[in-house]
Formats: sequence, structure tokens, C-alpha cells
Amino acid sequence: MKPTVYFATDHAGFVLKNSLLAYVRDELGYTVVDCGAIVEDSADDYPDYISIAAGKIAKSPNDKAVILGGSGQGEAMVANRYPGVRAVVYYGGPSEIITLSREHNDANVLSLGARFMNEEEAKDAVRTWLEGSFCADQRHIRRIKKIDHLTP
Repeated sequence: MKPTVYFATDHAGFVLKNSLLAYVRDELGYTVVDCGAIVEDSADDYPDYISIAAGKIAKSPNDKAVILGGSGQGEAMVANRYPGVRAVVYYGGPSEIITLSREHNDANVLSLGARFMNEEEAKDAVRTWLEGSFCADQRHIRRIKKIDHLTP
């Protein structure tokens, strides 16, 4: 069974989010949930929407989320505050980065820099990421457990 994929963004990724959401639902066949923004508003704040998606993943870490912002950096920072969330940033470059984020880090949130990639690049990235899987080598499991047990 495919995981549910949550989407969230602020105004910077609004148009791209809507395109990716439809692509993942209609072409890749996933159940998707739109966590906002629902309307494009240049005064909105990304933590308001990203926190909704990250909260969903914290409760169900086998599901996935695609979050977007101008660079994707701040969005990943918000998501990574939630226990069990492993958000990675991608805004172009070698697709091997995306593959490794799933294979080695079991990333469950993909944060995209909407200002640095076009729609086709974003679709390729999301497809590659969703199709990826965790290799479950003991060294990677050990490292993820260490991350999960970090406290300030």
C-alpha cells in the first residue's frame, strides 16, 4: 500500500505545490492531502503550513510529505523540529542526492526550493524520491536511531 503524501507551502511554492499535488495524485496514484496554503497570499508564513504537514508525519512516519518554499531551507528547519521527521532539501543538482536521502536516511519529508527548479525538474525529483526506498543496512538504522534520540 502506498503512503499518503501530504503537501504544504507558503506563497513562494503555491503554484508548484498545486501542480505537484495533482501529478502525485493523478499520475502516480497516491492519496494526497493539501495542508495549505489554500490561497496564494504573499503575506503568509511558511511555518503555519509546514507545521501541519510535519505534524502528520510525526504521527505517521511511514507516510510522506512534500513541502515547498522559496529555497526549501526554512521549511526543512520547521519540519525537522518534529520527532521522527527527517526532512531533506533539494533545489536541483544530481538526482542521486534524492535517491540517497531515501536509501541511507529514510527521509520522510522532501523540501523543495521552488525558486530554483522548474515544474518538470520538481516532478522528476518527487517521483524519484517517492519511488526510492530505505536500504535498511544496520549502519543506517543505527544512525537514524541516534538522530531520533537527540535532545537539546
